[in-house]
Amino acid sequence: MRTHDNTLYVTTENAYLAREGDALLVRVEQETRLRLPIHTIAGVVCFGPVTASPFALGLCAENGVTVSFLTAYGRFLARVEGPVSGNVLLRRAQYRASDGPPAADVAAKIVAAKVANSRTVLLRAQRDHGDGAAAGGSGPLGAAADKLRDILERLRSPCPLDEGRGMEGEAANAYFAAFDQLITAQKESFYFRGRSRRPPMDNVNALLSFLYTLMVHDARSACETVGLDPQVGFLHRDRPGRPSLALDLMEELRAFLADRLALSLVNRRQVAGEGFRTSPVGGVEMDDATRKAVLVAYQKRKAEELVHPFLDEKVTVGLVPLIQARLLARHLRGELDAYPPFFWK
Repeated sequence: MRTHDNTLYVTTENAYLAREGDALLVRVEQETRLRLPIHTIAGVVCFGPVTASPFALGLCAENGVTVSFLTAYGRFLARVEGPVSGNVLLRRAQYRASDGPPAADVAAKIVAAKVANSRTVLLRAQRDHGDGAAAGGSGPLGAAADKLRDILERLRSPCPLDEGRGMEGEAANAYFAAFDQLITAQKESFYFRGRSRRPPMDNVNALLSFLYTLMVHDARSACETVGLDPQVGFLHRDRPGRPSLALDLMEELRAFLADRLALSLVNRRQVAGEGFRTSPVGGVEMDDATRKAVLVAYQKRKAEELVHPFLDEKVTVGLVPLIQARLLARHLRGELDAYPPFFWK
């Protein structure tokens, strides 16, 4: 397991990735701005007009470093990676499990962790900021938390895969119905009326979508690192071009990592409404300064430490996707009786 899960984010326009021995260089106008030994990098994410030499891409591929290319505003374009690796027996076990009864059990555990972590976000906000409810009553946060608690109780009993998926959608609707209550500052610029994507239609959705894109990259890299096929999931249905297993792992961490970070950036005024603009097609985009501020905050968040609930060891937040992928691989190999999802404490 890597002790550091560092991702290089290249945001400077017209930057160029080059190779020098076993190091990756970032050049701007033929000037070397950064030089990193390849063994210190877990992934590379390029935003906007960034190019790379074939030798730089080859160096990354040889060392298992995935290079992702996104638009300047976070929309995924393409990914460059090396040959498929990992234990073929592990992948065969993954394919058998995804097509058989074990899929429902793994999916239910992922949904349970997502629901529990979303509920924790609501309860912490209710504790810190109140609920806006009249004395003796329950406001939006309390009502949503109660709804998620009821869904968690239902998930304790075995259920078919489609039923588990239905409960995941039910929980997401209840959670996002109360999400606007979590925003306590800059309400004139940051409000939430419902989830929108492709394109996001307001500042909050633009922020969430950008963070979710970063999480997809990290989750997919985690799957590939341990030898799992990121395209074949349990909760998400197979679809050409969709990293279903990466999306599965993300579900456990969305509220804990991306949602909390988005709310913190807004409520602490680390981003402002002036940093967002409406594109010609009607979607909302972040400007360069805001996008860089979000990237810095995301990297700082990943460097924070916590005690992993299953391992009972102190790890960085950035390593959690990799740890969960390893635990899933151990379950598929038969080393663990069940997959232990990530429950945020």
